[in-house]
Amino acid sequence: MAISGLLRPAMLAAARSPRMERTVTRMSTTKKLVDRFVAGESEPNAVAAVERLLSSGRYITVDYLGEDTTDIEQARSTVSHYLSLLSLLRDEQPGSVGPLEVSLKLSALGQALPEDGHAIAREHAHQVCSAAADAGVLVTIDAEDHTTTDSTLSIVRELRADFPSLGTVLQAYLRRTEGDCRDFAGPGSRIRLCKGAYREPAAVAYQSRAEVDQSYLDCLRVLMNGQGYPMVATHDPALIEAARVFATATQRKSDDFEFQMLYGIRDAEQRRLVDERHQVRVYVPYGDQWYGYFMRRLAERPANVAFFLRSLRPGSRR
Repeated sequence: MAISGLLRPAMLAAARSPRMERTVTRMSTTKKLVDRFVAGESEPNAVAAVERLLSSGRYITVDYLGEDTTDIEQARSTVSHYLSLLSLLRDEQPGSVGPLEVSLKLSALGQALPEDGHAIAREHAHQVCSAAADAGVLVTIDAEDHTTTDSTLSIVRELRADFPSLGTVLQAYLRRTEGDCRDFAGPGSRIRLCKGAYREPAAVAYQSRAEVDQSYLDCLRVLMNGQGYPMVATHDPALIEAARVFATATQRKSDDFEFQMLYGIRDAEQRRLVDERHQVRVYVPYGDQWYGYFMRRLAERPANVAFFLRSLRPGSRR
């Protein structure tokens, strides 16, 4: 197995380690790399990144970082951050609903709370969706590890009764996802299809890159042949080209689907796709709870892992 194949599981395990989090978050040497992936810690920081991206013709989705919330006050704080963000995004509204969106992690809204977590997360998400609707901003519900999938999709179905434009994320590495794509590819649906970034057991998720890529293609074909709006979240050139081929075959115009990429990754490719008149949305995370997100980004890119490991050497801390 390649070194990168060995490091990825280790980095994903580290993403769940409180001890590693304490170590990494205290290291000043990681700040430069974190800043590449995270647009600061405050709402004004996020909005500054939004302004830059909108001026380049790209769309955005903003995520206030946080997950695995086990305290009700922390969940309420997350809602407050989103309400503050939406009040600022209202002022950035460029005249079309499409360019502006926020992404929500239900675990950050209380989904894992021991009593009524599902209902609490649904209510908090409803509050954010209401504020977003008032601001003319779209909302997409993020996917997390497989243990949350049933609860998350149930909440999405419930919220769509009041917010029919609500989007959700499906992860191609889960064995169930092709079926979920068929269930959610109806009229008006917005589905962000990504590969998946959590460490999952083989019983529920494909493990090899080839299997995940094939599942992505199978799921993408379902979405492109469906009646919804596919959001193609990948940096993989082969999958980007496949999406273009599928779109042509299904007679989708450039405004009938979009590409999505992460903040700080493949910026030149994002701009190239915009120049070719594709719709490109950038996932812009912000906030001080960046550790889990940061570690998953490291796990996806071996060059970043090498940089990070060099920063762990003695003498690299301040």
